[in-house]
Amino acid sequence: MNQENSHNLLKGKKGLIFGALDDRSIAWRVAIACKREGADFTLTNAPIALRFGALDKLSEETGAEVIPCDVTDYDQVKELIEAAKKQHGGLDFILHAVGMSPNIRKKNDYTSINYRLMQQTLEISAISLHRVLQACVEKEALNDGASVVALSYIGAQRVFSKYSDMNDAKALLESIARNFGSRLADKEIRVNTISQGPTKTSAGSGIKGFDAMYDFAELLAPLGNPSADECADYCITLFSDLTRKVTMQNLFHDGGFSTNGISEQLIYELAELNKSKES
Repeated sequence: MNQENSHNLLKGKKGLIFGALDDRSIAWRVAIACKREGADFTLTNAPIALRFGALDKLSEETGAEVIPCDVTDYDQVKELIEAAKKQHGGLDFILHAVGMSPNIRKKNDYTSINYRLMQQTLEISAISLHRVLQACVEKEALNDGASVVALSYIGAQRVFSKYSDMNDAKALLESIARNFGSRLADKEIRVNTISQGPTKTSAGSGIKGFDAMYDFAELLAPLGNPSADECADYCITLFSDLTRKVTMQNLFHDGGFSTNGISEQLIYELAELNKSKES
């Protein structure tokens, strides 16, 4: 593990990281960054993800134990939290990077959606955060001053047609984070979401039209799209003691995409497109 760029921001901290699949995933990059900054943690993902992913490699690289967990099963979530608490003596940070839509995978249009699959989307992508935090409260697993971060997307505020019911899931995820942030503040526990710009991960590439979404955001965002490693570094700041008063926030990490109206580059590209249509 390369420690050259470490600031020891998480030295002595213990955590739990959900959702690492392969070395392109944000959760994977967060795990690498957490280890670089001196943290110890447990890794978890769904059993099927463990079979098809490469989490054993990350476990070897970081020295983290891997515990499978189906986040739609509250009993499994409670067992996971209990095991993580037993291993670490309490948790200082949690990363929730879990999201999946069966409707998107099956290319079901939003106006003819399968409601059973939509419920699965909400259960996996949003309600799972509630289960995790409720289990943490029940098991008294979060240390005072702990930090919880869940990964979101601007689809919670704006309509991205190909993102389908994941737009709804992210809106619910952010609401759950705010509600728990309010209720856990008496222990100085922070709960925030990061609205990450389009990122070239295995999960993102499974969304129809993702490349177009990525290119559009790249043209509009003044700083360009953030990488998975850049998102990981941002997560580190939220896990650290440098952000003790930041809670109940949805924090845009998108190169300015969420605020910018239009860019000179986008104007140029649209003008060139119009020229080609006229010729």
